[in-house]
Amino acid sequence: MCVGIPMRVIEGDAFRARCQGRRGETWIDMRLVGAQPANTWLLTFADTAREVLEAERAKAIDAALDALEMLLSGQHLTPEQLDAFFPDLVGREPEYPASEDGRQRTEDRGLKTERSLRSLCAL
Repeated sequence: MCVGIPMRVIEGDAFRARCQGRRGETWIDMRLVGAQPANTWLLTFADTAREVLEAERAKAIDAALDALEMLLSGQHLTPEQLDAFFPDLVGREPEYPASEDGRQRTEDRGLKTERSLRSLCAL
């Protein structure tokens, strides 16, 4: 599974930047997003910047990654604790891309997603 990691630019140029993230500092390929000023947040995959993020979005992604790490390590999370890690998903229907024919998908995937996350809590 490929998971994006938020990282904050420390210094760099249009080709690479030294960034700080969950696992410390590393050099990130900047060719897809161009040069970014210090303290800019990036969404990175495989040491490559793919998207410039707002600080709040970077914080939300980091919280989701914290929850996943806790669940994968065997920690139990109550539904309330899980909601605290995913506040952007609480109290709303998820947004899905249009289907191939251009219509919005109508299956109740939100319920399936909620059940999947809650079943992880029960492990």
